[in-house]
Amino acid sequence: MLTTLSIRDIVLVDALDLEVEAGLTVLTGETGAGKSIILDALGLALGARSDAGLVRNGAKQASATAVFTAPDDEALIALLSERGFEAAPGEELILRRVVSADGRSRAYVNDQPAGVAALREIGALLVEVHGQHETAGLLDWKTHRTLLDNYGGLQPQLSGVAGAAERLKSAQAHLDELEASAAEAAAKAEEIALNLADLDALDPKPDEETELAGERAILGAAEKAVADLADARNLLGGDKLSQRLASALRAVEHARQRAVRAVQAGAEGDNPIIVKLALAAEAVDRALVEATEAVACVDAAADAFDFEPGRLDKAEERLFALRAAARKLNTPVEALPALRMRLREQLRLIEDGEEALTKARRDVAAAIEAYDVAALLLTSAREAAGDRLVAAVMDELGPLKLERARFRVTLEPIEARRGPLGVETVRFEVATNAGTAFGPLDTVASGGELARFALAMKAALASREDQRQPVMIFDEVDQGVGGAVAEAVGGRLQRLSRGAQVLVVTHSPQVAARGHAHWKVRKADVEGHTRTSIDVLEEGPRQEEIARMLSGAEITDEARAAARVLIG
Repeated sequence: MLTTLSIRDIVLVDALDLEVEAGLTVLTGETGAGKSIILDALGLALGARSDAGLVRNGAKQASATAVFTAPDDEALIALLSERGFEAAPGEELILRRVVSADGRSRAYVNDQPAGVAALREIGALLVEVHGQHETAGLLDWKTHRTLLDNYGGLQPQLSGVAGAAERLKSAQAHLDELEASAAEAAAKAEEIALNLADLDALDPKPDEETELAGERAILGAAEKAVADLADARNLLGGDKLSQRLASALRAVEHARQRAVRAVQAGAEGDNPIIVKLALAAEAVDRALVEATEAVACVDAAADAFDFEPGRLDKAEERLFALRAAARKLNTPVEALPALRMRLREQLRLIEDGEEALTKARRDVAAAIEAYDVAALLLTSAREAAGDRLVAAVMDELGPLKLERARFRVTLEPIEARRGPLGVETVRFEVATNAGTAFGPLDTVASGGELARFALAMKAALASREDQRQPVMIFDEVDQGVGGAVAEAVGGRLQRLSRGAQVLVVTHSPQVAARGHAHWKVRKADVEGHTRTSIDVLEEGPRQEEIARMLSGAEITDEARAAARVLIG
């Protein structure tokens, strides 16, 4: 919903701040008063083309700011996010455009700099403009499918087609992958088989290179280590050291026994000589034990280097073979086991791939069949919705003085395509007179007919209460009609405004009387300069304005009475 429109220094406007209400807002005023300036200013804020002629004479720049309440619209929120802006449903969304006197312009979204293209994209989702020379959205046939689907409430059928399209896409991608892999593998089958045979013979193991490199390093150092241990054993004296210590222990023990026999019986424990001889015997005994253990440990360390003869040569040969295979296959040594598995799988695809390909082809055929069924249901639903829309639009055309016009919805098949939106495009076509051919709305309808056709179609499309309508602007949709037709135009605009916000520029009192809010645009000379301003009319002034529209320059009592009747 548009809540505020602020205009600064645009053409004849100094400054205007307009609060916009829900429902139908009508803009009236004398011809040339500047009603188009208001729409031009709003268009500027929505990304329309700008030029220096919009800047009021004497001003440095002009600006237009439109403040919206962001609707709960997934497409709008997604677009804002994609363009780097944020606005949650219900929050303010501010679009602003500034034009300098030299013609340069700047755009802003929520006070952040934006490209004009982004401003135009966002504005297109917020406002539709329907006039004698443009009907935004309806003239672009690319919008017709969405309009018809929303009108028909075809979301379940659309979801069915989208799901079927996604499953078909996945099945086809799987088949394409299998076929590509099988073709590639078949072309290299002989090479793959030879490489796999070499790897099977080599039988590389995970982390084997690291283990072999470590083993080779140890084996290379083993010879020197064994010599060092032999030297250590010789320095320890080997078995001779133990023999000497054993002899020394016996000698010390003999000396202690002689000393014991020489002293008085029972006094051995107090004799210092005997005590020292006992300590000496214990020390020699410990030395004998430690010497024996030291020799055993040195021997055990030497035994650890007792490798299988030729083991170093074998380790080096294995490393050479692994690295040669890796160079040949252009892969790291550690990747050889995984490569072996991949080559085996490629051969399996060649040998057993036909079965997988057959199954994948069956899956694609089943997905195509399921898609075609879902698409047929969607097409049938679109045809039925199109028939209902045609009937609804035709009901609207007669009262709008388009009784000789015809409207149709055409579904044009898209060859060789199964997409998420179905298998046809949708186009709205019209024929304005009996015997004339159907064609696009903008090439068939005249200026006045164009806006009324837009009104008829919007009224029909909005008949669904769950249809979200953007802000809609109708510029002189009632041009060239009066009486009952103008009354019909006003009634449809009022009905349309129940589910949307509608602004209409009108010269018809029948239309103006239907408004929920009434703006009168007037032009006046202020201090030698012509300026445009807007009066928001309440009950009395509104009645007087509609009476003016009925009677012309001189407002009569009869015109005032008729105005009261029109307002109701």
